[in-house]
Amino acid sequence: MNSKVKMYLGIVAFILFLGGAYAAYSSLSEKVDPSQGAPINQEVSISQDAEKDSSANKSKLLAADFTVYGTDGTPYKLSDFQGKPVVLNFWASWCPPCREEMPHFNDVYQDHKQDVVFLMVDLVDGQRETEESGINFVQEQGYDFPIYIDKNLQAATIYGVTTIPTTLFIDAEGYVFTGYKGPLKKSTLETVVNSMLKK
Repeated sequence: MNSKVKMYLGIVAFILFLGGAYAAYSSLSEKVDPSQGAPINQEVSISQDAEKDSSANKSKLLAADFTVYGTDGTPYKLSDFQGKPVVLNFWASWCPPCREEMPHFNDVYQDHKQDVVFLMVDLVDGQRETEESGINFVQEQGYDFPIYIDKNLQAATIYGVTTIPTTLFIDAEGYVFTGYKGPLKKSTLETVVNSMLKK
């Protein structure tokens, strides 16, 4: 195959890729309310119907285990925290929507840190985000919640995180309660945390 044919095939493949990406973006953007995070999965999202319909329990998904690291290098697994509800937030210091919601997480953490585990997972890729940049950001802002490092993006890969912030709420039994993509309002965060505590 000569180089011109390869070049044309490459251009066609790239155009098809762009078309598919645009179609996916258009489909997703229609469902997103920019004023608050969008539910990740209708089956596990809190909705009025789910609260009224006991058949919503059929949609319970066991949260996959993963390992992240404390700022001192100590490894932690999600399963280490079973027995308490978990707020699992994927973020990075360079991400403006992540920065927007961080004060809300800090406030709700202060109110519920005895009863709820906050896994604030910094997605460290070694380029845009380093351990130092994430730690420095949290310290500079005076946030009290502990942060965890996803050094090899294992947790993000397991959960298919493609945009940040992404937040998953996991109940005390280890099942996904609900999840959102995009920045959360404080009221949404409080409502979901209180719902998990009432279970």
